[in-house]
Formats: sequence, C-alpha cells, structure tokens
Amino acid sequence: MRRDHFLKTLAALAAAGVLPLPARAQAPANLKMMIPANPGGGWDLTGRALGKALQDAGAAASVSFDNKGGAAGAIGLAQFANASKGDPHALMVMGAVMLGGIITGKPPVSLNQATPLARLTSEYNVFVLPANSPLKSMADVIEQMKRDPGSVKWGGGSRGSTEHIAAAMIARAVGVDPSKINYVAFRGGGEAIAAVLGGNVTVGGSGYSEFAEYIKTGRMRPIGVTSETRLKGIDVPTLKEQGVDVVIGNWRGVYGAGGITPEQRKALTDLVVKATRSKSWAEALERNGWTPALMVGAEFEAFVDREFASLRAVMAKSGMI
Repeated sequence: MRRDHFLKTLAALAAAGVLPLPARAQAPANLKMMIPANPGGGWDLTGRALGKALQDAGAAASVSFDNKGGAAGAIGLAQFANASKGDPHALMVMGAVMLGGIITGKPPVSLNQATPLARLTSEYNVFVLPANSPLKSMADVIEQMKRDPGSVKWGGGSRGSTEHIAAAMIARAVGVDPSKINYVAFRGGGEAIAAVLGGNVTVGGSGYSEFAEYIKTGRMRPIGVTSETRLKGIDVPTLKEQGVDVVIGNWRGVYGAGGITPEQRKALTDLVVKATRSKSWAEALERNGWTPALMVGAEFEAFVDREFASLRAVMAKSGMI
C-alpha cells in the first residue's frame, strides 16, 4: 500500500471512530460526565470542576453533564451502566456515598458494571445547625437526642451516605440506639441545604465545601467536623475534642464505562491525571477545601474493595444493616 493512501485510510478510520482511543488521542475528546446526584452537592461540584479542568488542560474539547440523582447514586449508576457500556468517552463521578448506598439499598446495579479510573479528593463532613436554632452546640443536640432520639432530625445525603453513617456512629458513641435516629435523606446537596436553611431539619450534615458559603455568611452554625484533628483554616471543633469518639472521612472519584478496553481505560485515566495537574483543578481544591488524594489504576480498584469492607463493618456495628 502506498504511504499516502495508508495515511488517508488511517485518517478516515480515526474520523469514523473505528480506531481505538489511544490512536485517536492526539485530538481532545468530547467527553460525557454522569453526575449521579441532583445539582448543588459534592458530586456536582466535583464533576463540574473536573470537567472544567479537563478542558482547561486541553484533555477534552468539551464536557457535557447529566445529573441523575437518587438512591445514593444508584439511579445514575444504572443509567450510566446501561447507556454508556463500551463508550471510551464516558465518565461518572462517584465516591464513598455510593458504596454506602449500595450496602444499605442493595440495588440491582453494581459498581462492577463500570470501570474504576481514579480517586480524586478526600473531605470530612461538617454538622451544622440553622442559624436560628434554639440548639447552639453538638452537646445540645446530643442532650436532646438522649431525651428523645426521634425529635432530632438529621438531614443529609442519601441513606448510607457518610453523614448518615456519622450520625449513627454519634448515637452509638453517646449511648443512643442507632436504629432510633431520625435521618432524613435528600437526593442532592441543594435539597439538603434548603432543608437546613428552612429549619426543616434539626441538624444538617455534608462535606464542608457544600455548606462553606452559608457558614461564612452566618446562615448556618457549624458544630463539629468528623476529622481526627481540626481542618486547616476552619475554626470548627472536631467531634473527638467534644468527647464523641467518631472519625469518618469522605472521598470522591471517577469511573469510566464498563466494557472499555485496557488501552481505553489507561487513556481516560491519563486524561483525568492531566486535568488534576491543571491550575483550574488546583483552584477548585482551594476554593472547596478539598484535599487532593489522587490514586489510579489497580491501587484505586483495591482501595474501593477495602472501602466496601470497611464501610460494611462500620454500618453493621452502628446497627444500620
């Protein structure tokens, strides 16, 4: 075959999408991002920040977003698994919350139907009170919960989220039956924020980034974080320093579609890594108070397996399953 004819054939195959992803990786791809939660929450913030970083780093020509909330991400996961199988341009945000939801909800869809790419960030939860709440501290919340567990409405993400687990752990740590806590699950951070601001829940729980602007403006009163030590630059006491021996972290990552090849998986992972080295991503970390926690490949896959086992043990101990 003449060289010029070969090159024309190669170009035609690439344009048609017949060549595998690595052979076409010269040109930035048009990526699709599944965000398995409603707008306004941590997954939404993470997905859109990653999408911007992918474009700013030249790793993607464009990124489109699809929000599909509910069931701790299981609804979005099901849509992603069914609609994106084999698609080397599809991404999905996920994290510890999805693992907890799968453990408690036992949905028909599994994370094994998607492909692990990378862990991106870690973050701890903060508990807040509405600014006009008659309660002023975590000690007040615990005192009321001891008197009447059902009278304290804990609001946060889907059942099985890290804030749900933390609330059950707090109850157990102070001698309250975790099965009696009154936990109100929301489909996304936006709904949880509205519930706290409207006084429809007693206590709100989420990643600090989701509540940060409301804490800064005095519309929410932070009463405890789930970290081992105080978060840098954030004047909120830990649960431990308040005598409640509870520490639990949150993390967020990104998966690719199921059925992609090892080469396509590596190419997608490389794009994500490139995005995390961008100025745009560094600014998102700073703005949201996220801790960078990049982990990729087989190491990330093994981490997810360990997290499943660890969360299941914690939830069983706290009476959630």
